[in-house]
Amino acid sequence: MANIKETIENIKDDLDFFDDELDKYEYIIDLGKKLQEIEESDKIERNLVQGCTSQVWLVTKITDEKLYVTGTSDAIIVKGLVYIILSIFNEKTLQEIREFDINILNELGLAEIITPNRQSGVQGMIKKIMEVSKNGSI
Repeated sequence: MANIKETIENIKDDLDFFDDELDKYEYIIDLGKKLQEIEESDKIERNLVQGCTSQVWLVTKITDEKLYVTGTSDAIIVKGLVYIILSIFNEKTLQEIREFDINILNELGLAEIITPNRQSGVQGMIKKIMEVSKNGSI
């Protein structure tokens, strides 16, 4: 399994394949269609990500010092962003997540194509994952 840095590089390569911003948007939307639905019972306040314009839920579990995270959103473009974030952090060790300190939006080139509100939401997802990796729970 790829580490966080390698996963980001792979996603960046995929996004860089598209020259047009609209094509990148469509690609991100298509990624969101791959998300597994979470249980309605998991769509609770505790799992809600703060800072998102749309609703985003992240459900986390820690097993054997690894983070397992699922999630979804009520907005189609955001589902794609959730998919990207889950690809980066799901099944990674807590130690690897804790040591990771980089601006993913800039690294992926997402800052140029998503609105500041969406950027804030992505940062909210990352912040929640970082908190879980440090505290062991949401």
